Amino acid sequence: MPVTYASRKPYRSVVDSHVLPKVVQLEGNLYGAAFHLMKLLPADFILKSAEAGGELLPGTTVVETTSGTFGLGLAMVCRLRGYPLVLVGDPAIDAPLRRRLEALGARVSIVSGAELRTSGVQQARLDRLARIQSRLGTYFTPGQYDNPLNPVSYGAVAELLLESLGPVDALVCPVGSGGSSSGIGSFLRSLNPAMRLIGVDTLGSVLFGAPAGARRLRGLGNGLLPKVLDHTLFDEVHWLDAPTAFATTRELHSGHCLYMGPTSGAAHHVARWYAREHPDLKVVALFPDEGHRYTSTVYSDTWLRRNDLLPPALPGAPRTLDHPAQVDGAWSHYAWNRQRHEDVTRQAAGGAA
Repeated sequence: MPVTYASRKPYRSVVDSHVLPKVVQLEGNLYGAAFHLMKLLPADFILKSAEAGGELLPGTTVVETTSGTFGLGLAMVCRLRGYPLVLVGDPAIDAPLRRRLEALGARVSIVSGAELRTSGVQQARLDRLARIQSRLGTYFTPGQYDNPLNPVSYGAVAELLLESLGPVDALVCPVGSGGSSSGIGSFLRSLNPAMRLIGVDTLGSVLFGAPAGARRLRGLGNGLLPKVLDHTLFDEVHWLDAPTAFATTRELHSGHCLYMGPTSGAAHHVARWYAREHPDLKVVALFPDEGHRYTSTVYSDTWLRRNDLLPPALPGAPRTLDHPAQVDGAWSHYAWNRQRHEDVTRQAAGGAA
C-alpha cells in the first residue's frame, strides 16, 4: 500500500504555518513537541489580542526586551501586520540573528559594557527599554515576562497534545520566561490533576532558587523572576550545564533527525531519563526552536573545543539536592513538590540560620 500524507489548504501566512509544534514519537513512551519557533505563538497571540482590545492601533510602535527568540517572533508578526518594532537585547543576539531581525524591519538596541556590569543583563535591558518608551510617547509593549496572555496563548499547544496523544502523564519544559511551562502545564493539569510538570533550568539562573551567576546556556533560565512563572505547578526541577545540553542537542539531531536548539537538547536529556525511569507514563518534552541559529556554535566541534564545552561523558542520572542553593555540576535535581518560590527560599534561610 502506498504511503499517503494528509493534504490541507494553504496557510494564510508563514506565522499560521509555524505557531504550533509537530508532535514526534522518540521512544516508546517519550514524545517531543518540536517547534519551528515557539515564541512565535505568544508574540502572535499578544499582538492580535492587543488589536482586538484597542491597545494596538495602526502605526503604533511595538517595543520589547528580548534575548532573541521572542524578538524574532515579534519581528515576523510585526512585519506581516505593518507595525514598527524596537527590540532591546544583549550580546546573546549574535550578528546573524541581528541581521535577520533588521532585515524584517526591526530596530535593534543592544546593551553592553558598563550597563551589563552595573545592573546585570535583564535589568540593563529593562532600564534601556524604559528610556526608549519615554522617548516614544505612544507605544505598545507585549511584556512577555509579565503579561498573563503569554501563558494563556499556549492553550492551543495543550489542545494539540490532547488531540494527538490523549492524556499526558508528564510534561518536561525548558523554563525561561515561564510562559510555555505555566501555560501548557496549567491546561493539562486542569484535566489531569496527577499530571507531573518537570522544569529544566540551568546553572546561574535564579528561577528556582539556585545561586545567581553567569549562564553559558542562554535561552534557558533567567536573571529575574518573571511574573508569568507559576512555581506551584512544578513537581520537580532539573539544572543542566551547557556542555551536557549541547551534547544532547547534537544527539537529538543524530538520533532523531531533529535539528533543534540547545534548550531542546536540555529538555530531551531530562525527558529521556525520566521516560526510562517511568516506562508506564506518557512523557512529552517541549523543543522550543530549530537549530539553524546554532550551526557555527553548538553544532561545531571547533567552537565547542575552543570554548571548553565538550563534556567528557554525559551524566547518566542527576544528583539529588536537599535544596536548590546546592545546585552545581553537570546535572542536579530537586523535588519542588508544587511549592511557592518564597517557601523554598525561606527553607534555605532557615537552614542557614
